[in-house]
Amino acid sequence: MSTSTNQIRFQIAEKSTGSLNFLALLRWALVVIFLWFGAMKFTAYEATGIAPFIEHNPIMSWLHALFGVQGASYIIGVIELSTAAALILGAFQPIFSALGAAMSAATYIITLTFFLSTPGVAERTAGGFPAISAAPGQFLLKDLVLLAASLCLLFASVQGPLLKVQKS
Repeated sequence: MSTSTNQIRFQIAEKSTGSLNFLALLRWALVVIFLWFGAMKFTAYEATGIAPFIEHNPIMSWLHALFGVQGASYIIGVIELSTAAALILGAFQPIFSALGAAMSAATYIITLTFFLSTPGVAERTAGGFPAISAAPGQFLLKDLVLLAASLCLLFASVQGPLLKVQKS
């Protein structure tokens, strides 16, 4: 891409600056998660398990209306497997490094909205929010770390006027 300081440049996250090789750990951990979770979406067990999250979420509820419980799960599975593929390709091609990280970040931004829409997140017996239930509350809380990992990869994959990275 261009070397102009006014344009956005893409790079492989873990090769972007000096000592960021450790970002490869984040990339490959996210790949495993997206491969595993994506493949699980093709089972009835997983489709039933994610149904309450989807049906109560204004961003995703339309999937059930159009495609049913299993069809919605298939679509999410394809998206998750596509995210894994982009993350894998991103280890070799800069544009895919940014694309995979952006897809991953979008996934976790959406899943964190489940905190607001899924019944049972706040634990009533402990006084309600901010006390959260083991399931689904604590299950969803891990997505905050996964979002942070995704954003670290994304920010290391994209350079431009707003994202100045100091070279060491």
